[in-house]
Amino acid sequence: MADACCPASCGELIQGWILGGEKLISCPVDWFSYVAVTDGRPGDIERPGMRRMLNRVITYLGLPVDIGRGLRIEFDSTIPVAKGMASSTADIAATAQATARHLGVTLDESTLATLCVQLEPTDSTVFRQLTLFDHQTAATQITCGWQPALDILLLESPHTLATADYHRLDRRSSLLGNADALNKAWRLFGSAMEKQDHARLGEACTLSAIASQQTLTKPAFSDLMAVVEDSGIHGLNVAHSGSVVGLLLDRHKHDVEKLIWRLQQRDVLRHYPHHYLLPLVAGGVR
Repeated sequence: MADACCPASCGELIQGWILGGEKLISCPVDWFSYVAVTDGRPGDIERPGMRRMLNRVITYLGLPVDIGRGLRIEFDSTIPVAKGMASSTADIAATAQATARHLGVTLDESTLATLCVQLEPTDSTVFRQLTLFDHQTAATQITCGWQPALDILLLESPHTLATADYHRLDRRSSLLGNADALNKAWRLFGSAMEKQDHARLGEACTLSAIASQQTLTKPAFSDLMAVVEDSGIHGLNVAHSGSVVGLLLDRHKHDVEKLIWRLQQRDVLRHYPHHYLLPLVAGGVR
């Protein structure tokens, strides 16, 4: 038996047309999908993609695909599905590593990312460090050197959107139209990494969130922006292909209860009935 786990993401810190194509940097948070692979008859309940990933790893290792019939997948995850929280990436990445470990191998991050994008667009939560990632081809993997100490007040909407449905939207014109804004966000992000500057990081994320409004509108966005301004937190980020929003802050410096009160006063929580205070964590499959 072998197990593995992979974190969820509160949307993306930035996403858009960067360096000649659509790329993203995920926002890994302390919420995990746990997967175990054991010898035994496959169970009746598996998440979409798990069995396909198990078989893909077997093929990658040059082993007979038939051995998959004798492997059982068990999982435990409470990550909300189809909200932009990288639940599917967490499931398949943890499955890949658990399968490999059960078969006596450990996959490196780049191999894991390549296997995942062969199944579906993949979040950069598969990397330990914050990483600019081509989530459709894995061709771009630019590591950012700083792991910021950051908390996120994650706002969960009841609305769902499957990533596959998002990628069917005609997004090219809005992506290209916002290329300048995203290049600015990317430059700010790089500067924030270099200077370890939380305020600049928040500014980069907020620029990307504003650009995302043209493709996938978030309810009460102007009120959210006003709350960010009034409360003096670092900024906000969004799920560019989902419905969650993250307010970027430091729980030791910012008054979280007052922040929630401001959201209530503006009736924002009517659109986001569930909220969670989560730390940003290192990504990567454990």
